Amino acid sequence: MEARYFSKKVVEWYQQNKRSLPWRNTKDPYKIWLSEIILQQTRVSQGLPYYQDFVREFPNVHALASASEQKVLRLWQGLGYYTRARNLHKAAKEVSTKHKGVFPSSFEELKKLPGIGEYTAAAIASISFEEAVAVVDGNVFRVLARMFGIDKPINSPEGKKYFSSLANQLLDKKQPATFNQAVMEFGALHCTPKNPQCSTCSFNATCIANKNNLQSVLPYKLASKKSRRRYFYYIVIRKGNSLLMNLRKGNDIWKGLYDFYLIEKSRLVKTEHLLNDDLFLKKLKPLISDVSTSGLFKHILSHQNIQAKFITLELAKKPVAIPENLRFYSIKKVGQLPKPVLISRFLSDFRLL
Repeated sequence: MEARYFSKKVVEWYQQNKRSLPWRNTKDPYKIWLSEIILQQTRVSQGLPYYQDFVREFPNVHALASASEQKVLRLWQGLGYYTRARNLHKAAKEVSTKHKGVFPSSFEELKKLPGIGEYTAAAIASISFEEAVAVVDGNVFRVLARMFGIDKPINSPEGKKYFSSLANQLLDKKQPATFNQAVMEFGALHCTPKNPQCSTCSFNATCIANKNNLQSVLPYKLASKKSRRRYFYYIVIRKGNSLLMNLRKGNDIWKGLYDFYLIEKSRLVKTEHLLNDDLFLKKLKPLISDVSTSGLFKHILSHQNIQAKFITLELAKKPVAIPENLRFYSIKKVGQLPKPVLISRFLSDFRLL
């Protein structure tokens, strides 16, 4: 298939079928960047309200840069992959100070900002500045793999390099913004992972996957490592209208978020064992007026399967000494703190918020 033919057909499809989305009505690199970071690992339907909230709360990069990290994380809550939010904040500060609020206008310079890889840099450079550089995301991998019958693993260095090279060969250099958005939208709406609309496709006569019934096989991906099962016991320590919250400071995905005192085990254990074996909880025992244990909460992360139980301890009075990073907050204040979705689910299910 000739590059010119592919470009012409996919852009024609896009002009007739594209969704009306707020970031498509602007060339502002701040808003393009914001949308691309939010939509990484996130469906448009889920990400759109977050995009609108961020633009409303932080209308420009200076506003985002001057916000506290806690405020940024709280607004991000529910999207997961919190490193994205932390890098979003770092990049905003760098653009605001080092670049005086003006985003770099080239692919190579954009890649130097925190959290901006090749995909995001290509999206901003092409859409905001019309630089002739191809965007390669999951949708583009799928479209090109099926269209050209490519069986190289899309999650291997060799595969990524090959698809990037092909995408740049196909790129319509006269309208890179339109072309990139067209291919991504075609993959999102038409050449979908399951049940692609092959019978009405503009490429059904030339698509290798369609001609050889390979839609369920392509794109090819190397098997990911097995998910690890973890058992979390969250100790919800309550005194009246206050909850003891833990600020996570370790180098993990929940850094900067708040959860409860946590005990991790290699298997399911009984509540009384936890209360008797943990040094801090043993000291609390004389202060406990009531104990209740939740059912099992399941939380799936990439490569992790978390099985969590919440053990609520009602205290007659607050303890004199508590571990570092733990602090009592009013339930109203807890609602304002940035928290992992797992913690928010518990608080909501048990009507604590």
